[in-house]
Amino acid sequence: MTREFTRERLNFSPLQDWKVNAGNIKGRLVMLLFRLATLIRSKRLLCIVFCWYLFLYRFFVEWLLNIELHWNVRAGKGLCLMHGHGTVVNGSAVIGDNCTLRHLTTIGNKRMPDGSFGMAPMLGNNVDIGANSVILGNITIGDNVTIGAGSIVTKSIPADCVVAGNPAKIIKYKSLQYVS
Repeated sequence: MTREFTRERLNFSPLQDWKVNAGNIKGRLVMLLFRLATLIRSKRLLCIVFCWYLFLYRFFVEWLLNIELHWNVRAGKGLCLMHGHGTVVNGSAVIGDNCTLRHLTTIGNKRMPDGSFGMAPMLGNNVDIGANSVILGNITIGDNVTIGAGSIVTKSIPADCVVAGNPAKIIKYKSLQYVS
């Protein structure tokens, strides 16, 4: 997965996250508003015509619902937002298909020694992030990874494992292919 998958991902339905957020009205609403904002930001003309929507999105989702899910985030289909309160996702983040974010999750970038900011993490497909987790820096989280609640992840994680702790460490591999 690369950060360059914008064009292929923009052919989507705004309701692509509806099913995975079943029973979660707040998650459904935020994901619908996010997908519409992403669509508007993808086209210059839409951005000019619907700039009012982008303002309302920021006001309603960030200020009232307390979920900072920037419209520049590249999120695959099936993003599940569980109890999204206090969730912050940096605009340069890339999230794969069928991922789950729980409340108080932060996916952000780091300040570099020269004062600039680096890129945010890239999450693979089927990543499940526990509540109150922090994932920072230009790192990659592999497919089928579970991140335990309260974990601080600052280094890349291979696919098919469970990580937890501060700093996060691999505590279990989901498949035998990585066991040495």
